[in-house]
Formats: sequence, structure tokens, C-alpha cells
Amino acid sequence: MPIKYVPFVPEPIEGQAVLNFNRILKYRGADDTSMILERGMPLYEVEKIETVGENKDGNMIIRGECVSACAYLKERGLQVDLVYIDPPFASGADYAKKVYVRRNPKVAEAIAKAEEELDIDDLKAFEEKMYGDVWQKEKYLNWMWENLMAIKSVMSETASIYVHLDWHIGHYVKILMDEIFGETNFLNEIIWHYYNKMQGNVNHFASNHDIILVYKKTDKHIYNPIKIKRNEPVLQIKRVWDGNNGKLVNAKDKDGKVVYIKSEFMKVDDVWRISMLQPSDKTEPVGYATQKPESLIERIITASSKDGMIVADFFGGSGVTAAVANRLGRRFIHCDIGINSIQTTRDRLVAGKAEFDILEIKDGVQLYRNPAQTMDKIKTLIPGLKEENGLSDFWLGAITDSKYGLMPVYVPNLMDSNTKLLDKVLMNRIIHQHIPDLDSNIKKVIVYYVDITSEEEIKKFINDDDSTTVEIELRDLKTVLDNVIISDYVEYHIEEAHEDLFKGFKVCIDKFLSDRVLNKILEFNNKSMLNTKKNFKPIEISEEGLEFIEFLSLDCTSDSGEWHSDSELKIDKNGYVILNGTKTKDFWNGSISCEKKPLRLKIRNICGDETETVIDNILFLLYNDCTGYRP
Repeated sequence: MPIKYVPFVPEPIEGQAVLNFNRILKYRGADDTSMILERGMPLYEVEKIETVGENKDGNMIIRGECVSACAYLKERGLQVDLVYIDPPFASGADYAKKVYVRRNPKVAEAIAKAEEELDIDDLKAFEEKMYGDVWQKEKYLNWMWENLMAIKSVMSETASIYVHLDWHIGHYVKILMDEIFGETNFLNEIIWHYYNKMQGNVNHFASNHDIILVYKKTDKHIYNPIKIKRNEPVLQIKRVWDGNNGKLVNAKDKDGKVVYIKSEFMKVDDVWRISMLQPSDKTEPVGYATQKPESLIERIITASSKDGMIVADFFGGSGVTAAVANRLGRRFIHCDIGINSIQTTRDRLVAGKAEFDILEIKDGVQLYRNPAQTMDKIKTLIPGLKEENGLSDFWLGAITDSKYGLMPVYVPNLMDSNTKLLDKVLMNRIIHQHIPDLDSNIKKVIVYYVDITSEEEIKKFINDDDSTTVEIELRDLKTVLDNVIISDYVEYHIEEAHEDLFKGFKVCIDKFLSDRVLNKILEFNNKSMLNTKKNFKPIEISEEGLEFIEFLSLDCTSDSGEWHSDSELKIDKNGYVILNGTKTKDFWNGSISCEKKPLRLKIRNICGDETETVIDNILFLLYNDCTGYRP
């Protein structure tokens, strides 16, 4: 439940596009916008998960939804000076992450031999769905309206916002932004033409561009013209400022002739042809499906901010905005709902020697890894749930009961803050819109929620409304989400380390088990054997299971509370070690070392689940004889 609600300030400019837009389109839920505006943004408790470096600039990685993050920033009185967001495009596509099984140091020779017989990617990789960009237009527009309203409330007077979209939904969002920011505050529709992206044979012109909508908050916005070098110099008329007429005019010499100058540079216009292969994960690989190139974000940050200003990305994805902002001397705020985004960005920023805090908003997001996987999993965890063709998309399915018959089940869309919180707005929509659409024989519906304003308040709201005889049962989805992740299991021992000039401690991993990753691999193997005509060699896992490990970290500072990574290593997909953010050509040897006494061990598996273990003090009683200890 939120601590309180933080008002949206400033409110949208009245009398412009969206109010009319709602009435023209007649899309469902349009009448709820005024209720949401009156209620405000939900403010939740925030926990600091990790501190990297001293972080005197207050840089932040926030795991949570855009609206909740903005409520937190506004409550703290923080304003951002530039916003770039790359939200879902409503493209109808699912996006997957390729997960690579790592090199197990205990059976490395056997793995190398197997790789000689089979393509390395076929042997070591499987895909895992990260998120689904599948939206109904009406839901998407309501969701974007609330996000844009929240973002505007934390923008400074000199701030601009860049919204990255494409042809699927960009023209609708343009009208939303006209309402929220004002038509007169529209600056540009930038066309990002990725001319080197190869398209297949289609029966129409190839779609080789995205759009970026740019709005200012006020006339005080920052704009630094960007110049690029021409292929060849050209002669241009020299332009000078005429103070009498208040405009630029052609420069003339003493004889009245127009003055020409040789120009080697040209100002960037609103069509950007940035030379970068798409997708950029091929040239700037961080393992994120929809990442954007650094050169694109660098142009935006350079054009619309100054040194030391705060650059925010509330749909942060691969962390490119935060990484470029840090490199250019800006402060940054990265926000995303998915744990994969948080981990990718964290590791990317560590490699860039950035300092920052990782915060987690306690709005229910922390209960699942990413929305797409969790929504799929929930369908298997609700007893008796089955798909029912006669129901609308609002209902996840139905349960058959001996007393009530067919009971439709509603589960909130974990991507959509409008539905995750069960409040009067949502319940009013359920009672007056979605229940009347059901068959007249329906006697009862089940409504799950991740968060609720007040169960007593909602039940009273239901009882006071006499427009339906259908019984409404409320259920807490957190009891289901608790079963989504099973903690991984680790066995390890500690040795005193005497390697060259290094003296300290070495934590050696003996065994690592992850039921979830193992099940994913079994699922992949079974599916591949059915679908592959060639001889398929399944992914094989050793008894030790060390090939499941992607990342290890030791906290030598504290045995509880926020994490301090005093030593860390990441194993890339080829088995090489990235030690404390620095790439090496060393293979992992199955251990992690530190100079000081380790108090906690964190391990991240290849799918992104993290397990923390407190190291027992008894381990250090056995150092003198170097026998080690296995807990």
C-alpha cells in the first residue's frame, strides 16, 4: 500500500488536444484520467540495495515503475534537467534474451571437446522472454498519459523531453504530448534513419527509421546546436545579426556584395543518419535486445544539457542513457521495472567507473524478475485456471466451481501501473464496464491485486454499488508471486590466498544448483529435439553446476543491509572474467578473491536470479591449517 499520494504538478494545459482526443476516439478508460489526476502518484517505501563508490553526485539506478519513481523524486524535491525515454512501441512483438551457459572450470576440457563438434551458440545458449510489447491501443494510451504526466512533474524549468517511438503508436503519443506539454512547446519530430539496417523482401517500402518527439517544458529550455563535419567543404553565404531588425541577414562587403565563406561543418537537422548498425547490441554488446547506440544518446545529451545536470531515463533498458551521461559529466537517474535492466546497467556502469546507488521501490515490482515471464508463470500457479474463449482480454481466464460455476479471473498487467494498484478507479471500471460484458449466468468473479489502496475501502465501495449482483472476491497476488522464484543453492569453502603479491581470502565455489535455470534448459532441450530434424545435441549440465553462474560479489563491509561490492567478477558468454569492471582474457577458475574478510557472498545465475549468503564466522577458524570449510 502506498505511504501517500503525491500530486501531479503541474497539471496538463487545459483545452488542448487530449481532452478532445479522448472524446473523439471514445477509447475505454478515458474518463479515468481526471480521477487519476485527482488521486496523484503513489509514493512507496524505497530501500537502498547497493552503493557503488562514494556517489557524491547522487546518481541513481531505481528498480520500479516510472510513476512510482517520479513520486519518490518529487517527494524528495529532486528535478531532472533532461529526459530521454524509449518506452514500449506497442509493436505487438515479444523480446527475448539469449542466455549463455558459462564455461565450467571443473569440466572445461569436456566442454571444449563438445564445442569442436557443434556450433558454440547451439551448445551453450537458449532464449528467455524478457518482455512482451503487446498492448491494446486504449490501454497503452492511458498508461502513457499517466507516465508522461508523472515525468513532467519532476522536470526542471529548463528541461526538455525526448520520447523515442516508431510508426506503431508515435502519432497518437504526439497528441498526448500536445495536451500535457502544450502544442507550442513542441520542438521537433526527429527522424532517426538507420540506413544500414538490412530489410527482407516486402511488398512496400522498407521501414528504416524511428521517430523521436522533442518537447520543452518552458521557453527557458537548453539547446546547444550540434555541428558535424561535411564530406567536402562548401561555400556558404555569411549570415550576421541585424540588431535594428532583430534577425539574421546576409553579410555584405563595403561594395555591397554578398560575402561567402568556406564551411567545413554543418548544423544537424531533424533527420539523423547516425552511422551505427542496428540493433546496436552487435557493435556495443551488453546483451540487451532493444538497446540503442551510444552515439544517438550522446547527441541528445550534448544538445539539451550542460555539465553536472541530471539526465533521466525512466524506461532505462540497457542503461545506455546513464552510461553516456556519466561519460559526458552529467548526473544520471536510470529507472526500469525489469531486474535484467537493473543488472545490465549496474554492470555497465561499474565498467565505466561510475558511482551510484541502487534503489528498489517497494511497490510489488521486487516480487518478480520481469513482467513477461511472470505473467506466463502466474497462469500455471493459480489452481484451476484455464483459458476461456468467451471472455474478453481483460480476464486472464476462468475457474470452474461446483457452487458458482464459471468464475472469470482478473490478474493485473504487471507492466501497467494503472492496473497493478487496485483502487476505486479500477474497481469502478470492473463493476461498470467489464462485469456487464460477461454472460448473464456469471455469479462470481475473482480479482487479484499486487497492491491495494485499502481493502476495507474497496470492499465498502463494492457493497455501496448496487449496479451488479455478481459477487466480487479480492485476492492478493503476492501469495502467488512468492512461488515464482525458488532460491538457488550454493556450496563453497574458503582458503587463504597466496597468489604472487596478493594476500587475502579466496571463496571457492564447489557446487551451484538452480532449479529454475535447469528447468529452462530441460524445456529448451525437449522443444529442440521435437523441432529439429538434424541430430540435436542437448545442452548438458555438470554435477557441479558452475556453468549456471554469471556473476559473483563479496561484501567485506557489512553482513546485512545494503550491499557493498568489495570484490566482484562477471563471467562473459565466452568464459572470460570481467574483474571489478575490467575485461581480462582469463578464464574463471571457480573462485573469487578479496583482501579483507568476506562477510557475504552474492551469486547471480545466467538468467538473472541473485542469491545472497551470509558467510559464517566459523569458516575463519580453519584458516591456519588451510583445510577450508564446506557449509
